[in-house]
Amino acid sequence: MARIRTIKPEAFISESLAAVSVLAERTFVGLLTQADDHGRFRDQAAVIAGALWSLRPEHGPLEVEDDLTQLEAAGLICRYGGEDGKRYLHIVTWSKHQKINRPSGSRHPACPHHQGRRPTGPSAPVRGGVREGSGGRRESSVSHDFAGQGGFREPSPQAPEDVVKPHGPDLGPRTMDLGSTPSGGASAPAPDTTSAQHLIAEYVTACPHRPPNDFLGHLGREVNKLVGEGIDVDHLRAGLALHRAKGAHPSVLPSMVHEAMNATSTPHREPRGTAPTLARHTAWTNPTDPAAYAEEL
Repeated sequence: MARIRTIKPEAFISESLAAVSVLAERTFVGLLTQADDHGRFRDQAAVIAGALWSLRPEHGPLEVEDDLTQLEAAGLICRYGGEDGKRYLHIVTWSKHQKINRPSGSRHPACPHHQGRRPTGPSAPVRGGVREGSGGRRESSVSHDFAGQGGFREPSPQAPEDVVKPHGPDLGPRTMDLGSTPSGGASAPAPDTTSAQHLIAEYVTACPHRPPNDFLGHLGREVNKLVGEGIDVDHLRAGLALHRAKGAHPSVLPSMVHEAMNATSTPHREPRGTAPTLARHTAWTNPTDPAAYAEEL
């Protein structure tokens, strides 16, 4: 995994880097970001080319191998073999120029020419809770704590006495059932929770024949809007009764509800359901009283 490393200004006037080509110098700078916290990496030209030169196909493994040869000749890297039969490299001036805070353990063997044998004992580097021991063995340094919390030796603070303990007295549910009657209080009448679906069911039941589904769907949407406005259910039922009697389009239901709500306050309006009283027509007759005539016939 690539890491953030330090490049000092003196690198651009370094005689060692000046002894290699510019391409080899770029490979060396790239190795600084790929090496582990101890300056070690795999000595495999194909791997290094893929990590550092993937967008420059003209600089492949053969060219990277030439870069490594130049860097080794200039004393910038040391190439060595491990006990596992694999090849590794080590950046010689690593400890001089790179200061790593809390370095992790290395998966690669130490350079036998510059780093000697890997440290063992309590001072051995620890990586992922495993300390590298002698002979390739890994000694576990993981305690029973999680996420490094075992280092805290302070006891957990005691909970205040007024806090209800998990095994304290049962105080009942934290929330009250909204459908239950509060203890010690008078029971209030349950609100009318008739929904639009109930009103449409009543509408269908009152019809001699079931209306089409599209009609009922449209009518249901209109009823749902009126329910959402908070209109009294009795007014909705009265409006639906008018609507059913007239066989009107579902979109005129609000007008029917309005009529049911406000028709009784309209002056000179006949009671709903009764025909208006009309003056009775009488045929004209010749009056028998002579005084009805203004003058003689």
